[in-house]
Amino acid sequence: MNGRSALLMLLYLTSVLFSPSASFSKSKEPSQVVTVYGSTTCISRFLEPGASDLERSTGILMRTVGVGTGQGLFALLQGIAEVSAASEPLEQALESAKKFAATKNADLWVPPTIQFHKIAEDEVVVIVHKDNPVKTLTWKQLKGLNSGAIRNWKDVGGADLPVKVVTSHAGSATRLFFQKTVMESASYAAQATTVWTTKKELEEVSQSRGAIGAVSVTFHAKSPLDTKAVSTDRIVRPLGLITRGEPSQKVRKVIDFFTTGEGRRYSEGAAVGQ
Repeated sequence: MNGRSALLMLLYLTSVLFSPSASFSKSKEPSQVVTVYGSTTCISRFLEPGASDLERSTGILMRTVGVGTGQGLFALLQGIAEVSAASEPLEQALESAKKFAATKNADLWVPPTIQFHKIAEDEVVVIVHKDNPVKTLTWKQLKGLNSGAIRNWKDVGGADLPVKVVTSHAGSATRLFFQKTVMESASYAAQATTVWTTKKELEEVSQSRGAIGAVSVTFHAKSPLDTKAVSTDRIVRPLGLITRGEPSQKVRKVIDFFTTGEGRRYSEGAAVGQ
């Protein structure tokens, strides 16, 4: 099996085994099905909540494959997916895809016709352990804490406690967006704890009084565990769908449903801070 065949098999197995929406009626013709690979934030914020109404309104059954922005866009650019979901601007999503491609030693060609269709916005919140007395942090302090330049919480008004940086994996849209926007592209601390899911990030921060992380406000609101969000300047990113060129008729129906049709209530419900 060559490299591309192995990737195809990996993505197929991922869609079958790990997608919460991977099963669908055999009576549905392929032309009525849209499979979206990519951002779990997009999936949990509006794609899955609006799936039933989308089918009732348009006749389109949507499958979602939550593999993250980078891997989802990689699948789109490889011709494996028709549409991908991203929780960061297109330029940064492409960086995430290239990082994923590098882990597979795969080439990645980006067509000039690629399009980002904004659906909603999302806020990233900085989280610490609930017993951490620090309530407010500037972006400069966040850069220092996450890069390792600031190693003890007492240096930002907290307890005399070592800082434990928790972050998602290198291909994560949330990590890349936070790193670009807040950290001014500085590297994460060499000793940072890297996790593969938002759930695991929340768990890691919950288990250490000195920990700090950054997650989607939606995930934190649903299950904060033993963490709290600290106050800082708002960290806002777009959520959207990506196509290689003009979207097909059925993908256009999905975009229109969430931006101008009945599904607006799902995308508007995903607005910043809600």
